[in-house]
Amino acid sequence: MTTRTQSATVCRAALLLMMMSHVAFADEPADQQPPPPATSAPTSFAKSKSPATNRISDRPGYAKSFDRFTDDGDMSWLDFGIEQRTRFELRHEFFGNNGESDERFMLRSRAYFGIREVLDPLRFGFEFQDSRALGSRDDETATDVNQTELLQAFGELYFKDALGADQPLSFRVGRMSFDAVDRRLFARNRFRNTTNAFDGFRIRIGDEKSLWELDVFAFQPVERRQRHFDHGDDERWIYGINGFWRGWSPYITLEPYYFILDEDRKGYDRVDREIHTLGLHGFGLIGESGFDYDFNVAFQFGETEFANHRAFAMHGEVGYSWEHPWKPRAAFMIDYASGDDDPNDAEDKRFDRLFGAAHTFYGHSDLFRWQNTINPALYLSLRPTKRLRLEGYYRTYWLASDNDAWVVPGISDTAGGSGDFVGQEFDLRARYKLCDNANLDMGYAYFMPGDFVQNATDATDDSDFFYVQMVWTF
Repeated sequence: MTTRTQSATVCRAALLLMMMSHVAFADEPADQQPPPPATSAPTSFAKSKSPATNRISDRPGYAKSFDRFTDDGDMSWLDFGIEQRTRFELRHEFFGNNGESDERFMLRSRAYFGIREVLDPLRFGFEFQDSRALGSRDDETATDVNQTELLQAFGELYFKDALGADQPLSFRVGRMSFDAVDRRLFARNRFRNTTNAFDGFRIRIGDEKSLWELDVFAFQPVERRQRHFDHGDDERWIYGINGFWRGWSPYITLEPYYFILDEDRKGYDRVDREIHTLGLHGFGLIGESGFDYDFNVAFQFGETEFANHRAFAMHGEVGYSWEHPWKPRAAFMIDYASGDDDPNDAEDKRFDRLFGAAHTFYGHSDLFRWQNTINPALYLSLRPTKRLRLEGYYRTYWLASDNDAWVVPGISDTAGGSGDFVGQEFDLRARYKLCDNANLDMGYAYFMPGDFVQNATDATDDSDFFYVQMVWTF
């Protein structure tokens, strides 16, 4: 039996098993895996080597041109794709759930249809998603369950080369889901079972292949409802403008951004807020040394009904890649986000992470966000084969403010007498590409609580999180 025949047999067997048991496993979109540094080609720019920071392309990674199903190549105007992910999760002594253990299956199915070029400048995109959780003893939440929903439904005016070669102009209206900057403040969720979506408009000059790019948007965040049709939250708006300068790639790419969150809440017990976030993301290679870097600094200012808002957050990372067939990369990274050091004064200093991703950035146990944290970490990745990728993290956590909360589980000591060391965590992950249409993903997170947790809650048990998942794409 030839190698190609063996590979095809393995692939068919994996897909048959998935369809029979409805249990499948997945890799993250190919866009997340950074390519080698850019060559001299003007449309090939280096991407950040920092894990999970690269944006998903404008078209979802699982969607492709319909030409792949035809022989004559006359269907390039239609984008189509189906993705199904099934994940088994086991959480033991989970701090995010009052120390309770649980196990469950998470199902997420997506389908995308897009029309482009044939009706230019008019284009359309539609994406459907169905998210379900099975077997859990816990109550369902909107982060796990969102059945039969429109994740995207937009119309677009697209003008190719409107401002010069490789500098398109587009105006999009409707429902959208996408990544901005490095995904820490505005993201299309990858690991979470449900996905952020927004209703509004987006104006974009340039794209990922352009020397420079400008993105302007105004959205209402979509309220997720488990079994009812989602709709935009008319009490909240998020406005944004972010730019991209790639003229010095691969040594530095700069991404400045400015976001405004405006919440006008109705009801006597709900607080109005207006928070401005100004920041800069940058990354690149340090000459030809093998070292690379990634950073993000963000300042917040604004006000609520009862306090002024002043906060700060940063990410810094330095990595090194060896010239070896296994493509090893090691990195040291640190994340900081301010906390509120005095809950009784008229100033709120806890950083607001807006609509950002968290899973890969701050720990696979999903116990931390970019809020009231000091989080140093060590990272190592290997590619023993073209199909297999291995990753490992060692992370430690401190509170930026002893008086503020460990945000995700809501544990706090406002007197600040419980210390600031929250704990440490080991994360391991293995991803294997079974074939072009199926990918296996396994992960394990082991969290050990520190003095703060033990003093504030009397909890001393370690926490475990294991998952195995598979994604099938068509």
